[in-house]
Amino acid sequence: MRLFNLFLLAAGGLASASTLTPNTVPLIVRNPYLSTWLYHARDAPWENWPMFWTGAHVGFSVMASASGKVYPLLGRPQDSLSTKRHKIAYPEYLGVTFDASTTNLSYSIPAAGGESSVLVTLSFLSPITPSSTMRQAIPAGYMTVFVAGCDDLDLYTDVNGEWVTGNRDNTLRWEMFESPPGEEKATKNGTKTGIKTWKVRREREELLTEFGDRAEWGTLHFSAPGGENGVRYQSGTSALLRGLFAERGELRDEVDGEFRRVMEDEPVFAFSKGFKLADGGKGKEKCEKREESVRFTWALVQDPVVQFASARGLTMMRPLWQSFFTDADELVGWHFDDFETAANLAGEYSDALARDAYESGSREYQDIAALSARQVLGATQFSGTPEDPILFLKEISSNGNFQTVDVIFPAFPFFLYTNPRWLAYLLEPLLEHQLSGQYPNDYSMHDLGAHFPNATGHPDGRDEYMPVEECGNMLIMGLALANALRYDTDPAFVRPKGAEGMRTAPGAKRWWESVDEYGIDLPRGEAKLGSTPKAAEKWLSRSYKLWKQWTGYLVRESLIPHNQLCTDDFAGWLANQTNLALKGIIGIKAMSEIADIVGEKEDAKFYRETAGEYIEKWQEYGISRDGTHAKLAYTWYGSWTTIYNLYADSLLCFHVSDKNKSSVTGGRKSGKQPRMESQLPLGQQAYGPKKDGNVFIPDKVYQMQSDWYHAVLQKYGLPLDSRHLYTKSDWEFFAAAVTGRKTRTEILTSVARWVNETETDRPFTDLYDTEGNGGFPGIWFMARPVVGGHFAFLALERACGGKAVEALKFLDKREPGEVDVELVLMRDLSTGEQYDDEGWEDL
Repeated sequence: MRLFNLFLLAAGGLASASTLTPNTVPLIVRNPYLSTWLYHARDAPWENWPMFWTGAHVGFSVMASASGKVYPLLGRPQDSLSTKRHKIAYPEYLGVTFDASTTNLSYSIPAAGGESSVLVTLSFLSPITPSSTMRQAIPAGYMTVFVAGCDDLDLYTDVNGEWVTGNRDNTLRWEMFESPPGEEKATKNGTKTGIKTWKVRREREELLTEFGDRAEWGTLHFSAPGGENGVRYQSGTSALLRGLFAERGELRDEVDGEFRRVMEDEPVFAFSKGFKLADGGKGKEKCEKREESVRFTWALVQDPVVQFASARGLTMMRPLWQSFFTDADELVGWHFDDFETAANLAGEYSDALARDAYESGSREYQDIAALSARQVLGATQFSGTPEDPILFLKEISSNGNFQTVDVIFPAFPFFLYTNPRWLAYLLEPLLEHQLSGQYPNDYSMHDLGAHFPNATGHPDGRDEYMPVEECGNMLIMGLALANALRYDTDPAFVRPKGAEGMRTAPGAKRWWESVDEYGIDLPRGEAKLGSTPKAAEKWLSRSYKLWKQWTGYLVRESLIPHNQLCTDDFAGWLANQTNLALKGIIGIKAMSEIADIVGEKEDAKFYRETAGEYIEKWQEYGISRDGTHAKLAYTWYGSWTTIYNLYADSLLCFHVSDKNKSSVTGGRKSGKQPRMESQLPLGQQAYGPKKDGNVFIPDKVYQMQSDWYHAVLQKYGLPLDSRHLYTKSDWEFFAAAVTGRKTRTEILTSVARWVNETETDRPFTDLYDTEGNGGFPGIWFMARPVVGGHFAFLALERACGGKAVEALKFLDKREPGEVDVELVLMRDLSTGEQYDDEGWEDL
């Protein structure tokens, strides 16, 4: 991509793409530890320092100097300057735009004489590359500064030690490493441009340790171009360096050799770059604008990335990128030069997502999906090898658990839409650990470890108690993944348009069964984890013991769940939860399909019949006597709940009736191109309920809940249940995906209103109040990967060859029914008290 086109992309191409005004947006977000965000994004970027996802300060500033004045652009570097010695001015801030991988901050700086201005854009790229797992696994991001105008401008940027430790009392070590232009290694993939890199780390690292959720091990590589037209560099006390730039417009190429603590005469690591734009207007009556740019990269290099109680024992896990690169210097250099390819691959995904989300919902949904994407992957770390990758996940902010099943579950629509193989990589460590016999309970474990990055397991079986929840989650995700493997449901953006201009990937030839020479994943039909019915059968068969074990637990415990937690554990323990029971029953139904796929016909028959029997009883127990809504718990009369687990019934094709079993040969839209025969439950016609065209859960349940959600919707969204006015945004999208269009639009509009108006000042919270100021409800969830649930619409549209969505069209045939909520609940309470006297012998 030529510079001019890149400039247009950054400076103006995305201006119309962002209709929402979130209070926080991602800057450099790649994993739980390389996670830098724009704080109070509705304000000018120089009014606050950037932040780590926790809200803690991150030392990162950008300034420009033009016409004798210095202009802060990001962070608060002006606090280090003297108003007596330095002329501090402020640019016109043109705002923030974003897509799935990019955030752009744009400014206008007055030129000398005030007749024109210099346009400056800070373009941050954390590329999402579904077609290249190798690139996605690189723990690094880009900032490209684009300038255009007729006046010279100098640029300054620095970082401090807060990128490598959460404890300001820690002592740092640093060095400047210069890779000259044309330097090549054995792979012949050294940096083309030559780069200058600040390497910053703790003097005494503590492996696999956190302080304030920040990693206490690893080295930050902060890089910029070298060579004749490259940058100047300097390290030293923050106030001195910023003052020096304000006076001179450049740095001195010096390294401060006095290692010290993070805030002891705060050492910063800085670059400066001059842009000579004035020549474009010399001797001419009218300015002819010139465009230039400079690129910076951040990489946080850690080895190991986690420890994992694998089948072979507790193992220090290396980062996936080490399979391709000999060392960190090669990685950083290759990544620096790979910018255009990474930007193009990420652009293909962002463009497809934007189109799909717009067609699926609205411009607001387009922004919500874009805002959510980097946050999902920002909770992950890639490990393993190209043949057997593993994706580790941190339960960010809620408690830091490692590989939490009920955090992966709300996130999994993102993976089904973006790259289903990444979902397999997430499930793999959970399956491996439990198959090895290290977990003693007969239900699915809640997580792999009490706190990331240590997946030491729970050999005592005393992990958080959510047995029905986690068994249902694993079975639903297992079948959803198997369906993705059985059929070629790769979206178009998983295959790049061509290899022209791509650099070969070091070490890729060693992994020819997984990636091509450019580091692009092979098509699923060619890769080890293929996209054939045989591949699905093989994947399911390997863990069939677990699937069957977990289903046995659900057969015993899911119809009438005893007192326990569900995924919404902040709401407390509760017996007979209607929504939880539904998840368990759908899990049993999913097992009937899993058994069919692997050829266990007797198991399939038993589980299908059991699920059919249970779903009939569930409707009797869980739905109000007047049939207007689902109760929070079977015996909690006058209550109601959002049954977001209904989503799984449609996603797994259980709501596709006999009359819709015609073959599907294609799908609409760039991101949804299924090419399959009918993706339907294998034995649906032979067994199961005989109502509503042989679907599992009847239409009336869908219609009932669609009407109810319309009736109970609040200013900022759909409350989770009748106990509180707070909601979970992931479950809102699960629920909305299986409602009528009007109700769905109302929910989406209310969430968009919340994004624009909420006072929450952390990365996209999924738990918030639906009234008042839309703030945190006393519990601060932030930056959690569960926002992958916002992709529920998109995943559903790809399911069952498009038939899953078609099967819900009946919900659009009439307006939502009007419900007097207060009256209905009072009647239910009164009726329930009378019914309670008759006894609930089986409860």
